[in-house]
Amino acid sequence: MEDPRVEGRKRHKLIDILTIGICAVICGADSWVAIELYGCTKYKWLKTFLELGNGLRSQDTFGRVFAQLNQQQFQNCFLNWMKSVHKIRDGEVVAIDGKTLCSSHGKNSD
Repeated sequence: MEDPRVEGRKRHKLIDILTIGICAVICGADSWVAIELYGCTKYKWLKTFLELGNGLRSQDTFGRVFAQLNQQQFQNCFLNWMKSVHKIRDGEVVAIDGKTLCSSHGKNSD
């Protein structure tokens, strides 16, 4: 995935930011503050497989980086990663946010 940030101004690895963001959302985080809190509370575990060379990212960093990402490229990378860790059969849906599973998605909207 292309890193949209300016060279020389990157203090954190893109993979670290994306991994923390994805893990946090899967665990229920629904804001940049919640993602930062997740990173703080899970720091010891995250450090076992992420570099985290400059410590944790702030909520502002998460927001800025995710806002700059090419959404189509992120979606394609995410789907490729999901396919690499789980064999998805034709027609199978992998719900990662739980709304469909719990039937709490918007029934009156598309």
